[in-house]
Amino acid sequence: MTAESFSLLGGSLHRIGRRLGLVHGTNTVPLGLALGPGLWLVVLALALLEGVSAGLFAVSAVGASARLLLVIPLLFMCESWVDPRMAAFVHALVDRGIVPPDAKSTLDDEVRRTNGRANARWPDAVWLIIAVALELTGARLGSYGTTEVADPSLTSVAAFVYFHVGVTLFRFLLFRWMWKLALWSWFLWRVSRLDLRLIPGHPDRTGGLGSLVGVHERFSLLVAASSIIQATALAESISTGSAVAAAMYPLLALVLATSCALFIAPLLVFTDKLWVARTRGVGQYDTLAARYVAAFEAKWTGAVDRAEPLLGTEDVRSFADLDSATHIVKGMRWIPVSSRMFTMMTLAAVVPFLTLLMFEYPIADLSKKFIMRLVGL
Repeated sequence: MTAESFSLLGGSLHRIGRRLGLVHGTNTVPLGLALGPGLWLVVLALALLEGVSAGLFAVSAVGASARLLLVIPLLFMCESWVDPRMAAFVHALVDRGIVPPDAKSTLDDEVRRTNGRANARWPDAVWLIIAVALELTGARLGSYGTTEVADPSLTSVAAFVYFHVGVTLFRFLLFRWMWKLALWSWFLWRVSRLDLRLIPGHPDRTGGLGSLVGVHERFSLLVAASSIIQATALAESISTGSAVAAAMYPLLALVLATSCALFIAPLLVFTDKLWVARTRGVGQYDTLAARYVAAFEAKWTGAVDRAEPLLGTEDVRSFADLDSATHIVKGMRWIPVSSRMFTMMTLAAVVPFLTLLMFEYPIADLSKKFIMRLVGL
């Protein structure tokens, strides 16, 4: 087992997917489509046979469709998208010399342990037992929505399949992802404790940890999944009169705060190393700059007459390059994040909630008012 073979893919469900031909390499999306939209089609077929299909398309049941059609596929899209980038990040640690040769064996041990935990059978069994227990006790994970816990008055087979199979599956997959995030956060903490040789002058402004930013950018799919869960659950409550559209604002703030806790807070483990590297780099580059400026001035301002022309000389270009490198070091971030990552996660959180504006500003009414003003009525 080497650092280059890092992967969080594995577990009982992953093995079943491979045996069924639904998992190809790191691509687990077909498995997600079979579990989510596949189960939704079963529920739809049963609803059509029972003549209750209208209820499945009601706003009060939008959360049920969203969980199966959108959220479950997003969970598998995210793991398929992020796992190769995780492996690339671990490979870059060694390839760029950030993890020195004498610490590589320790890194390999951490990769081996993390892969073993991700591929173990017992976590999936534990999460399934917890999901089933929640279903049997009627407990709920959220405070909004009507399709998270079965209504005793619902007696159709379609409702039975969704509430007792779909919701249990949905919760199991959520717990499974939380386990993956816990493993990843623990792995990052263990890596941060190694004797890392961060590069203060690296253009990514994170000492060479820029590929880690690329990993966490891809977690925006999980942010979108979380936002869809909350937005559709709130839509159900609004449609039944138990909540108002204004409730979206504190709920959106909660989604953003939770996203920061899950996907940005784990990166704080590198803050101390980045701070030390920046402090060391600023001192080194300031010393280098002082030496270069002294030599530059001695050469170009200390002499009265020089045969060598100043215009176009490499000395001036080197002076400008040194200024740019010094600014990079002084602009080194204390957390391996980027504005692009913040933008992606913010959009992933906000976009699903925009649909709730239709409750506050009905499209039909807005269109009617627009047309009336357009024609002058």
